[in-house]
Amino acid sequence: MTALNRSQAAEAAEDDGSNGSDNPTLAAVVAARFNRRDLLRGTLAVGAISAVVGPRALAAAEPAANPFPFVELPAGSDERHHVAAGHDAEVLIRWGDPVLPGAPAFDPRRQTPEAQSKQFGYNNDFIGYFPMPGAADPAQHGLLAVNHEYTNEELMFPGLGRQDGKTAFAGMSRDLVDIEMAAHGGSVIEVRRVDGRWQVVPDSRYARRITATTPMEITGPAAGSERLRTKADPDGRRVHGMINNCAGGTTPWGTWLTCEENINYYFQGKLPEGHGEARNHKRLGIPGNLYAWGRFHDRFDLGAEPNEPNRFGWVVEIDPFDPNAVPKKRTAMGRFKHEGAAGIVAKDGRYVVFQGDDERFDYVYRFVTEAKVDTADRQANRDILDRGTLSVARFDADGRGTWLPLVFGQGPLTPENGFRDQADVLVETRRAADLVGATKMDRPEDVEANPKTGKVYVMLTNNVRRKADQVDAANPRPDNRFGHIVEITPDSGEHTAPGFAWEVLVRCGDPAIAAVGATFSSATTKDGWFGMPDNCAVDGLGRLWISTDGNSAGRTGRTDGIWAMETEGPGRGTGKHFFQVPTGAEMCGPYFTPDDTTFFVAVQHPGEADEEDPKAEPATFEKPATRWPDFDPNLPPRPAVVTITKRGGGRVGT
Repeated sequence: MTALNRSQAAEAAEDDGSNGSDNPTLAAVVAARFNRRDLLRGTLAVGAISAVVGPRALAAAEPAANPFPFVELPAGSDERHHVAAGHDAEVLIRWGDPVLPGAPAFDPRRQTPEAQSKQFGYNNDFIGYFPMPGAADPAQHGLLAVNHEYTNEELMFPGLGRQDGKTAFAGMSRDLVDIEMAAHGGSVIEVRRVDGRWQVVPDSRYARRITATTPMEITGPAAGSERLRTKADPDGRRVHGMINNCAGGTTPWGTWLTCEENINYYFQGKLPEGHGEARNHKRLGIPGNLYAWGRFHDRFDLGAEPNEPNRFGWVVEIDPFDPNAVPKKRTAMGRFKHEGAAGIVAKDGRYVVFQGDDERFDYVYRFVTEAKVDTADRQANRDILDRGTLSVARFDADGRGTWLPLVFGQGPLTPENGFRDQADVLVETRRAADLVGATKMDRPEDVEANPKTGKVYVMLTNNVRRKADQVDAANPRPDNRFGHIVEITPDSGEHTAPGFAWEVLVRCGDPAIAAVGATFSSATTKDGWFGMPDNCAVDGLGRLWISTDGNSAGRTGRTDGIWAMETEGPGRGTGKHFFQVPTGAEMCGPYFTPDDTTFFVAVQHPGEADEEDPKAEPATFEKPATRWPDFDPNLPPRPAVVTITKRGGGRVGT
């Protein structure tokens, strides 16, 4: 049997913190929306299906005005990246490229922690663009904030092969672990478009590397909690580093929200017998034992520091314009496996942040600030994310939904259920959500609001562990390998409202295979359907763009990439292929400049082996699936940020 690579092993471990509550799954809720009498009468036809997937998603799309007039890119799989005709896609920055002044040239056979701490990190995920104040054209000069989610030792280090608990980390050393820690976190780079091409501004005063050792402040209701105190930090208010930062968001006051996701991977060892954190750690799948860090750093060993995991799993706020600003872990926004933290200013001026907990059978969250955003004074918003209400979504069978507040003392969140204060509720956000009755979702990832329409889109990547007895004829996808997208419409168009309406925008997968049950519009071509929606972006015209995670030649006959998705009008539910990553890679980070003339995307872990191909050999530094983007036999594949522009100028995708 072919060995799993790093990302595949991580996916297999995602359910270590599985949800054991009795809360209903989204599958059950969708099924319940149909009247059983109608099912027995055989009347579950287009009219009934449209109650869930939306009637326009089933209609043949003949839009009066095509929102995506670009020529569709054929879907496929090879070792290079591809973009729709009439566009250019160029690599901007790669793993190992210089970020800080004095960074040495990339040398993959002589890596050091010191060098990596000054170079662009590994596995770039979220990208946020911040226009430069005072720039002549803010859409052509700004800062990029980029997450570095995790590392692939087998592709990074010569002669090593995969390293995890199953291999007993046989090849790992303190130096290699410290290189990994320096490759995590994030980068801030200054970028400028010169003569039509984007370039990194060298030796910028804004340049910054944030790693797994960067000092950070813990803020909000959980700061100082005894559950966050360690030997190194007896006050529970300071922590070193952020890890597994996946997606994120940007705020109206110009800060970067970066989200810690699968933090369980980094811990090993055992808690002392009878320790009070056992239930909490189990709910998050701790220890994950996918990294050797605990062998060389006691804080990642549960036996030495039982509370250290509670200091991770948060949203971190960073000021990209101040390289000396201390990053802040905003505990009021909850602790779980955050995929992203995209927000919108509500009608009453408060800031609303949507978040997905990226694990099968976990939840969708919303955070609403107590204070309003001060658009005239950036500094007035400095700690606005420390006070507000965190809620979790319940999706009801009648197409209605409710945001359930996670507030100490309300409902079951009381001392009788083990919560002593709001800090406990936030440290154990998942358990609190279990108790209030949230709806189990199929691996919620990015959640983004469309400021043009007011609707909110939830990317549900997949759920291969959904059993047949959880579905019926109205929801015939027990082994949901391809995921779907849920559309939320807040009551009265107010994102702070407690209630909302919901429907499924599209069920993903190949519509030509009836058993898959995909519901793309009939106007979607053989290239336009996709599976495993992950991140998304809404451009200035209100158009939705989807990035994917999990497509492969073996699974779908195509690699991951970017697809445009129509959400309004007769073409609703129509997908259109725009960008394709090289083999083994995942598509991440989609983000537009303010004028939509540049689309930034992140190509993560190129070169991994295709786990769906039984003949594929494990990918290694010496034998990767591709050597993108350099195609140099002396260099390994390198995760990179890519800029996409329209040839001759204008909005991307037009």
